[in-house]
Amino acid sequence: MLSNIRQFFAKRNVLEVDTPCLCHGTVTDVNLRAFRTSFNLASSQQQTDLFLQTSPEFAMKRLLCSGSGCIYQLGKAYRNEESGKHHNPEFTLLEWYRLGFDHLQLIDEVDQLMQAILGCPPMDKLTYQYAFLQYCGFDPLSCTFETIKTHCIEQGLAEIAEYETSTDVLLQLLFCHVIERNIGQQAPIAIIGFPASQAALARLEPNDQRVSRRFEVYYQGLELANGYHELSSVEEQRQRFEHDNQMRAAQGLPELPIDQRFLEAMQHGLPDCAGVALGFDRLLMIAANKNDIAQVLPFSFQNA
Repeated sequence: MLSNIRQFFAKRNVLEVDTPCLCHGTVTDVNLRAFRTSFNLASSQQQTDLFLQTSPEFAMKRLLCSGSGCIYQLGKAYRNEESGKHHNPEFTLLEWYRLGFDHLQLIDEVDQLMQAILGCPPMDKLTYQYAFLQYCGFDPLSCTFETIKTHCIEQGLAEIAEYETSTDVLLQLLFCHVIERNIGQQAPIAIIGFPASQAALARLEPNDQRVSRRFEVYYQGLELANGYHELSSVEEQRQRFEHDNQMRAAQGLPELPIDQRFLEAMQHGLPDCAGVALGFDRLLMIAANKNDIAQVLPFSFQNA
């Protein structure tokens, strides 16, 4: 599978790159937790905080800003979160960026890759809004917080919903517990048009600012990929990082250093592009017909 993926990108003249796992900056996203370590400088005895990267995104975008052209990376990423049937703190991630693509063109390429690697049916598409209308019975872009909470309670999620104050957390609960089990079983599916509040590093739709140009891919009960038509405004990117840290402080989480090198690179201009990160180990689970990520890892977290 590793060889086939590399051949897929070689045929498309997409360059393989190698970026550092240890960096001075990290993601500020409240939903991601990075491993932190320290490096002791022998010459000065000073300690420098470093972070294991949750994805190679920032470093790859610095390469894009410096004129790399279309690129991909196939390597390790690290997240200080749970381990379980679908999660391992160290995992293999395939991430790539296509200049001149929007998110819909990139979905088509994800579809081509999955068909080539898995021999699966062509990918379906469904908007986030319609998925909630179809499977939950309400419009997530206009529904009130109290109505969303009521739906969560009706789905048996009262223990979490009763004390939750974030609309996005409640929507994610319903998405995970109701929508995910109803989509992408026979063929992969791309969910498009996530709410602007869940845009992360994606652009907003110019004709509907409630919606972002972000997508996620699901197949056979697994979330496989997360992609964007990439945000190119450095000032808006800085504001999103600062808002993340404000959210962290409000939730009692430590604020994290904003990756200034990434923002400095964006000052020179991130070319118009779309990017996606795809979990290689989960792809391998589907190919091997396994239901536990440990079954496709030579050394899972438990025996590493």
